[in-house]
Amino acid sequence: MLALSWSGGKDCAMALGALRAAGRSPEVLLTTVDEAGGDVPLHRVGAALLEAQAAAVGLPLVRVAIPPAASNVSYEQRLGEAFAAPPLDAVDAVAFGDLFLEDVRAYREGRMAEAGLEAVFPLWGLDTAAQARAFVDDGFRATVVCVDSTQAPPALLGRPFDAAFLRDLPASADLCGENGEFHTFVTDGPGFATPVEVVPGARTADDRFAWLALELAGRPVSA
Repeated sequence: MLALSWSGGKDCAMALGALRAAGRSPEVLLTTVDEAGGDVPLHRVGAALLEAQAAAVGLPLVRVAIPPAASNVSYEQRLGEAFAAPPLDAVDAVAFGDLFLEDVRAYREGRMAEAGLEAVFPLWGLDTAAQARAFVDDGFRATVVCVDSTQAPPALLGRPFDAAFLRDLPASADLCGENGEFHTFVTDGPGFATPVEVVPGARTADDRFAWLALELAGRPVSA
């Protein structure tokens, strides 16, 4: 069984498309969430949004809870426990949407090897500028939900990931945000049976990051 590491952002959506095109569709989406808030660390995407996405792409979602600001040790322990129990005990490979960060790939490959699993990288080595533009041209829709203010202007928060957004990124920024410049939440595109309708919620920030909380349309918006 193949699992796909899933954050809700554009890279994992592109990885899903690449895997399906190659005839190796994942059977489950795997997401780590903060056990205190229930959302994806750093992205701060909530569980309801992730479940709606999973339903839209037609795959079950398995959430693995990790402690806030988890160390590598506790992160690896929680994942190990998850892979030892159903349904993840049937997984023999995990796919990731990484594009070029060698240290990240090496870490993932090492952890997967320790667990006896294959690490798969369907987007590895692809040109990130071309991938970003193809994402837009192929009809995906995504919203920027996190911006690292040391790498990109906070004013980009909440923007749709489109051609105008790509033009407004600093020249130093990777167009796919591979260095953590920004993170997105995908609401529609190839492989989605129906769009995930969202509305903007609260904006928060610390001394480095700015976040936009998205809410499912039709639900009360958080203050």
